[in-house]
Amino acid sequence: MYFKEFDIRWSDLDANRHLANTAYINFMSHTRMGFLMENGFGQKELVQNNLGPVVFYEHIYYFREVFAGKPVRVSLQLKGLSEDGMYFEFVHNFYDHKGRNFASCEMMGAWIDLETRKLTALPEDFYRNFDNMERSDDFKVLTKEDTRRFGKRPNDIDPAMFKS
Repeated sequence: MYFKEFDIRWSDLDANRHLANTAYINFMSHTRMGFLMENGFGQKELVQNNLGPVVFYEHIYYFREVFAGKPVRVSLQLKGLSEDGMYFEFVHNFYDHKGRNFASCEMMGAWIDLETRKLTALPEDFYRNFDNMERSDDFKVLTKEDTRRFGKRPNDIDPAMFKS
């Protein structure tokens, strides 16, 4: 399992003096990028392939408070991957210095072509690196339908409603 360790900084705390929800997002993002860079998805390789990751959602479940003073560890496992590598889903778990799981997150994303701004499949060599990741027990092959399983859609409004 892939792990990153973090010290909780003053700026990672909220008004209740425990780890702020924004810190969870930042720690997960740093963990994902660390994994990607260590596995051939560095900035150089992404630029060469005109490729960028996008996040569709992050669902965080909080189990207990965690405070500054001891390091925390964030894990990363592959929860899902489409056959072409376009869609991916990760699971992150957060552990305190005693190994207690204090939060968990399911995250889904995809790859976009940075020129066309359209979703795109992974190049074969990138796919092989991704496909070799440790998988969660509930891993599944993703389809486009999985990206819409929560039924959320945009709901635009008339901009005239912004005027007071």
